[in-house]
Amino acid sequence: MASVLIVEDEALVRMMVADMLAELGHTVAEAGDLRAGMALAQASDFDAAILDLNLGSVSSEPIAEALQGRGIPFAFATGYGADGLPNGFTERPPLGKPFQIEELDRCLSSLLASGSPTALNRCQ
Repeated sequence: MASVLIVEDEALVRMMVADMLAELGHTVAEAGDLRAGMALAQASDFDAAILDLNLGSVSSEPIAEALQGRGIPFAFATGYGADGLPNGFTERPPLGKPFQIEELDRCLSSLLASGSPTALNRCQ
C-alpha cells in the first residue's frame, strides 16, 4: 500500500482516480488546483504522485518541480502525449488520458518500484 497525491482540477476525474487508487489498496491525498497541490507537494509525504498537466489555465509544472526536488516520483496525466510535457520533464512518459485502472496500476507500480523519479517506462 502506498500513499499517492493526485492533483487534478476536474472534480469528477479526481474522484474517479481516487476511487481507482483506493480499489488498488492505496491511500490518497487530493488537490484540485495549483495552490493546494503546491501546499501538499511541499509539506506532506507521499510515495508517488499523479499530476494533471493542465490545471485550468496553469501548468502543474511548479508542483512537479517541488516533488522532483524532494525525490518523490510522479507521472503527468495528460491527453497531449509526450510532446506536451514541459521542458525539463520530457524524459517522463505520460500517463495518457483517459486511462483504465490497469494502466494506472502499471504506472504507479513502475513509479514505486523504480525508487527514482525519472525511471518511468510503463506509464503509456
